[in-house]
Amino acid sequence: MPNPSVPKLLTPIRAGALDTPNRAWMAPLTRSRANMPGNIPHELNATYYAQRAAGKDGLRGAGLIISEATPISPRAHGYYATPGIHTDEQVRGWRLATRAVHDANGLIVCQLWHVGRVSHSALQPNNDPPLGPTDVPSRSKTYIDADMTRVEASTPRALRTEEIPEIVEEFRAAAQLAKDAGFDGVEIHGANTYLLDQFTRDGMNLRTDIYGGSLANRLRFPLAVAEAVCDVWGADRVGYRISPLSDHHDARDDNPRETFTELARQLGTLGLAYLHAVETWNRQALDPRIDTVIPPIADAFRAASPRGIYVANGDYSADLAERSISRGWCDAVAFGRPFISNPDLTHRIAQAAQARATQKARAEDAPLTPNLTPWDQSTFYGIPRGTDGSKGYTDYPAAS
Repeated sequence: MPNPSVPKLLTPIRAGALDTPNRAWMAPLTRSRANMPGNIPHELNATYYAQRAAGKDGLRGAGLIISEATPISPRAHGYYATPGIHTDEQVRGWRLATRAVHDANGLIVCQLWHVGRVSHSALQPNNDPPLGPTDVPSRSKTYIDADMTRVEASTPRALRTEEIPEIVEEFRAAAQLAKDAGFDGVEIHGANTYLLDQFTRDGMNLRTDIYGGSLANRLRFPLAVAEAVCDVWGADRVGYRISPLSDHHDARDDNPRETFTELARQLGTLGLAYLHAVETWNRQALDPRIDTVIPPIADAFRAASPRGIYVANGDYSADLAERSISRGWCDAVAFGRPFISNPDLTHRIAQAAQARATQKARAEDAPLTPNLTPWDQSTFYGIPRGTDGSKGYTDYPAAS
């Protein structure tokens, strides 16, 4: 019989070949604390990730850590000081992090990232324009130096048809480097208006070649990337992140339910370990499309990938995560900001569950409300000049 004092959120789950000790995963979180120049991970990053590992009992930190978005090539960068996975120095730096996480009894996958047009020429080789499906600017802002002052993204250059297979190979090479760096798997970043998302959505993909127009054509590039990465890792150690309801400027899609359900089905057919979806940006103002768009996507993936699971993300509380998993809406939840300021998030959830179990009300009816340390948003990105970068990064205390 299941123990009512143990939330479903804190029970183990298998995603493909990844056995995670709990269902509270750590979402990818850009923190811009790589050593510069070179975008190289270092000891401080290793400490940060190890602090958030699951621990011996699986109930201290994340069941699975998804690394911050990690550019796959020099052209894939769109923000200052984001650690890459395309040089030997970066691989050596990431080994510090993967070893530290494994020593702390954790699992970590590398999120493979190409920003596409969401970049600035100052971050590109030879000050070239960034690459995109077309030459239409993203109207996004980014930061290009240690001051972290946001500037308008540069006008992109449209990728030529013959260049797209080259980027597929860059994803393949980065996947191999992630394996060399000691990661337990990889997640492909296909969300948040970055390159693969730019090709997926009809609002951004205005191409007329074999990579544009019809849904089949728009999915050709993302699916080729998924296949290449699976060739390196095996599909059962690969995840894919989407954000079906994102409406950033022209990031719309005329039929997100059709587009992302078909993408999910085909990713499931490949046998991916999990599909990770950003469902909403704001739980206080829920998108009314969630209930009609998200379930078909999750169902399509689960049906096509019998060993794969659906991971939800988007301003979830512990209580909402527990209810969503218990009701079958999702299989796991990726938490972002709560893991920034609460490295031992699952321990805090376990403490709240124990307190709930001692209440007079039936444990399963009482809310799950852990005692959480608030985050300091001013320390989210970058290393302030004259500091070591630990403030708001590795200095959040564990619960007593």
